[in-house]
Amino acid sequence: MNKHHESTGPAGEQQITLRGPADLADALPYLMGFYPNDSVVMVALHGGQGRFGGRLRLGIPQAPGEWGPVADQLAECLVSGSERREGRPDAIVIFLCQDSPDGSSGRLTMERLRPFAQRLRTACGALDVPVLEALCLSDGRYWSYCCPDPRCCPDQGNPLAMPGTTVMAAAATYAGVHVRGTLRDMEARLQPWRTPAAVRAQEKALDTAGPALLPRLLDERARREVTAETLRLARRLMDRIEDAQPAPPALADAGDDQLIGSDEAAAVILGLQDRETRDRAAAWMEGPEAQSALRLWRTLARRCVGPYGEHAAAPLTLAGWVSWSTGDEPGARVALSLALRADPDYTFAQLLHRACNEGLDPEALRRCLREAADADADEEEAGADTEAVEAATGPGTEAVEAATGPGTDRGATPLHVRKVRASPDGGRRRARAPRPPGTGRPRASSGSTRPRVPAAGRRTRDARRYGRRGSRARRHD
Repeated sequence: MNKHHESTGPAGEQQITLRGPADLADALPYLMGFYPNDSVVMVALHGGQGRFGGRLRLGIPQAPGEWGPVADQLAECLVSGSERREGRPDAIVIFLCQDSPDGSSGRLTMERLRPFAQRLRTACGALDVPVLEALCLSDGRYWSYCCPDPRCCPDQGNPLAMPGTTVMAAAATYAGVHVRGTLRDMEARLQPWRTPAAVRAQEKALDTAGPALLPRLLDERARREVTAETLRLARRLMDRIEDAQPAPPALADAGDDQLIGSDEAAAVILGLQDRETRDRAAAWMEGPEAQSALRLWRTLARRCVGPYGEHAAAPLTLAGWVSWSTGDEPGARVALSLALRADPDYTFAQLLHRACNEGLDPEALRRCLREAADADADEEEAGADTEAVEAATGPGTEAVEAATGPGTDRGATPLHVRKVRASPDGGRRRARAPRPPGTGRPRASSGSTRPRVPAAGRRTRDARRYGRRGSRARRHD
């Protein structure tokens, strides 16, 4: 088996040829920017030489009953998205990446995932796009689902090349492409604390701050004061982080955690649940302040502990936005995926995730935020970030959202791929099932800026979000 695929560098000036499944398997982390764990990755190929195009990653559904619907939606999303950007793909390459629980039975993992690979191939074929290669990567070895020749694809698989020893690794290093470790490592930097004492202290601070904040958010003048206070405190924390002595990468997050007190983190986390506050914080997206803002949002995401897990959607979305704005697309996708895992209906994360995956230029959104900051915008201008993303992506663009993925609670909720829809009045609504092709696509709305006032005898999501221990009652669909 000797299939040729060309890969070009960022400026299109560098071209290398991948020959067969071994080179394809080695190229995967450079295509994604990290080593995917527990993931299905699909890559579009264009032209006679197989130039790499759009790519799509999703956590592998644990329930085999979901494999068929997920395969259909993934194939349709990759093909339709490619048509909008680069034209219809000529072929697709599929990667199924999952290690065995004991690290020594990769072949069993490969066989267990074989029906999923077949469903993916069938789904692509139904759209008249052939699958050129389908690989399973497990326990340091790879298998081809397409090659029946045991001479090149034996039953026990072939060993993956040592990292950094191949032509692709050399070309990527020359082009300045860096692999950021595994997906699991990248997610770990953004996930909540687990140390019991630290979790208790942060949860107590959130419980204390919530009841004092909610009445102020329901009053227009007081809400503006909360916005100003939250942004001032966030700016002070950013300055504190920026002034701190840089730590080695392995200790950087722990060092940032020590710089911020539990009460300070609680105040900013809860303040960011107001959309206007979050939108104005999104203006810290470039220049020297971008990195300190990114470090702050990561730190706050780690403080959304216990029943406050859904609150992480705001800082995670801001972390994703800053990463995307500063050119770190892999980091942006990871942060935005986690934001959607925390709150699948979070509109800003949905829109950014869609725009980032479709390869749009973030400059349109940056320009809008600059104008809003310079003009000290009113409520409508302060909310222009989501509107700018919608304008840049265009109405009717579909998003693929992984409601859950590999992580600590992998067994709690099955994976779903959904097309996103926001309610016309801006309130959040559970995403609907995908529409059949040709029936129209949903359009996301930018939403309202203020929390809804609870009706008598009933607590809305916003009341639960800010109320003491109210988050415990939040539904976990």
